[in-house]
Amino acid sequence: MKTLMWLMGVVQIPMIAYVRPRLMHIDSTKAVVKIRLRRRTKNHLKSMYFGALAVGADVAAGIHAYYFAKQTNAKISFAFKSVKGEFLKRPMHDVIFESSDGAIVEKAFEQALTSKERVNQWVKVNATSNGELVAQFDMEISVKVK
Repeated sequence: MKTLMWLMGVVQIPMIAYVRPRLMHIDSTKAVVKIRLRRRTKNHLKSMYFGALAVGADVAAGIHAYYFAKQTNAKISFAFKSVKGEFLKRPMHDVIFESSDGAIVEKAFEQALTSKERVNQWVKVNATSNGELVAQFDMEISVKVK
């Protein structure tokens, strides 16, 4: 999955490659991604830039779709339909993005697999820095199996 994420960043979504998120953990229920606070991800206030936070939420919420597709060797069309974000505190250190909604993504993937229609589902992502919650995202994923 780490190689797939890197390849997707290089070939399809250059912003992912630029920010360089690290996949720390993935299983059928949980995905954890880390983005380091460094020159590429900082804003003028020396905290993590909004765009870098969005990339982290994107990867943490979306990696499960590719995880389940790889298990079944299915080809998917995946996108985010909408995003809601709440920024609680400025992240002044590395940020960990965690999505524990793998079961929701799996259910959407299975529905898309059987119906051959596009399925939309909401997934939550929490962003923490130094153990403190700094942002919460609600991401509407849209999955279709080709």
